[in-house]
This record gives sequence, structure tokens and C-alpha cells, in this order.
Amino acid sequence: MKNTVITIQQAKEQGEKITMLTAYDYSMAKLIDEAGINMILVGDSLGMVMLGYEDTLSVTMEDMIHHTKAVARGADNAMVVADMPFMSYQTSVYDAVCNAGRLMKEGRANAVKLEGGREFAEHIRAITTASIPVVAHLGLTPQSLNAFGGFKVQGKTETAARKLLTDAKAVEEAGASAVVLECVPAKLAKIVTEQLRIPTIGIGAGSGCDGQVLVYQDMLAMFGGFKPKFVKQFGAVGSLMKEAFQKYIDEVKSGVFPAEEHTFKIDDEVIEKLY
Repeated sequence: MKNTVITIQQAKEQGEKITMLTAYDYSMAKLIDEAGINMILVGDSLGMVMLGYEDTLSVTMEDMIHHTKAVARGADNAMVVADMPFMSYQTSVYDAVCNAGRLMKEGRANAVKLEGGREFAEHIRAITTASIPVVAHLGLTPQSLNAFGGFKVQGKTETAARKLLTDAKAVEEAGASAVVLECVPAKLAKIVTEQLRIPTIGIGAGSGCDGQVLVYQDMLAMFGGFKPKFVKQFGAVGSLMKEAFQKYIDEVKSGVFPAEEHTFKIDDEVIEKLY
């Protein structure tokens, strides 16, 4: 059954946890969808994990539409949520509605996600008025990393915690269907979850949220080096892939691959006529 804004709302009301992972192409979306995930996020994180940028700021609308179209083709049951990239909605309410519409019409997303609280409530209200579901994003919002001074946990002081709670209520009132809470203290995220009617999806926000999201490259340990505190690696896929690549290289260089079973035959009479 296709997951929708209705089914994720019902999940919250029934106390069922919601699952979400990122995907950026057809093949991975199909695998994740077949596993039974509720939601797939085509995140602007693709700028870092797929395009090699240092942050998400360089991602364009064209990038997002291109990748969202691919994911949508592979997601039969998951609800596909597409990120609105940096400066695609901050400039005006009009731009926000137009670009959200492009992600739905051209990208075939089921919802859009945008960062920010009550300062973007008007944008959220206008987008939802256009019959486009919105997932809000609070806490550590990567598009604001320069304003934050880097990737830091948000909401740790009383003032910041109150603002986050106020923002959460504002985006709900504006019509958001769900809200992502990123790098928020677990106890604060739990309070937000309890006070909202709409689902909360946590990433580095504890188990008190209604659901969880991770970047699939992180949870599959596809990259070495830094691992965020909130990430659990559910499989060492990166090392397994490198081993397979190295084995392929070795067998090609040694002549083991391709073997006879990997080749196609032709009658010897045909070959003889070529000499």
C-alpha cells in the first residue's frame, strides 16, 4: 500500500514508528522500497554524498528534480519527499510555491521538505494551499550552517529550546504534514513530539520521535573516516564493495575473468571463413 501523508499521520496516532531513509537514484530507491520503508527522502545531502560538494549549498533545483524523478520511478510504496534546495524558497513565497510545484510536477515527488521555522510559516501555508504536502525541518538545518558556525547540536539553552518548540508549533499551524528534527537533544525532541499533532522524524534526536531518518551511505558504512554520533552502521557495505572491486581488478588482470562460461559461442565454420 502506498504510504501517504494520511498513513504517516495514522502511524503517529496509533503509536507505530515511521521509517525513512535517503535515496538518490532508481536502483537504491527500488531496494529500499522493497525492504518496506515508509518514506524516502531525496535530500539535498546528495550534494555531499553523490556530487562531492563540501556542503549542500551548491545543490540546484535541476539537481533535485533529476534525482527525484529517478527515485520516484523506483518507489512503488514509499512516500517520496524531495528537499527544496538552498535559495529555492527563501527568496519569496512565490518562488517557494513555484519550485515546490516543479518538484511535484517534474520530479514526481509526493511531498517537499524545507528548512526553517515560523519565519517560513507563510511559505509553508502557501505551498500547502496549492495542495502540496510539506515536511518541515528544524534543529540543525544544514543550509544554515554558515549562520550556525558549523554543524552543531541545536536547542541546548532555554531560549533556543523555547524557540524550537515555538517553531514546531508554527509550522504545524501553517499546514506542515510532518517535521524533521535534526541534532536536537532527545528530551527536547520528546517534548516537541508530545505537543505536536503531526509526526516528528528524528535524526540525532533520540527515540522519542515518531520516526527516524538516516542517510543510507552512513547507515551502510559506505565511507570511512568521520561517523556522526547519531549514526548506527547496520552493515559494512563499503568494505564489502571495495573487496568486490579489488577482486574484479585482480581477476581481469590475471585473465581469470571472463571465463568460458561468461562468453558467447560462434560456429568454427564462420570463423574459418574470416581467415
